[in-house]
Amino acid sequence: MVLRLTAALTKTPANVSDQLFVDLRDRFSEPQLVELTTAIAWENYRARFNRTFEILAEGFSEGAFCPLPEA
Repeated sequence: MVLRLTAALTKTPANVSDQLFVDLRDRFSEPQLVELTTAIAWENYRARFNRTFEILAEGFSEGAFCPLPEA
């Protein structure tokens, strides 16, 4: 559900369907939803800003990964 919101907010134009909003309101409180949306919007802003000025990754996470626990 959060990934659906993220995808909806990063498209142009951004459009959150009524059903997605209802689903989010069932799961999150209003303050939580505001914080979540703010975080998504801020990261989207940074990504678009960086593309404008061709700011590239600094390589801090190059080759890094999160190992999965053994089954």
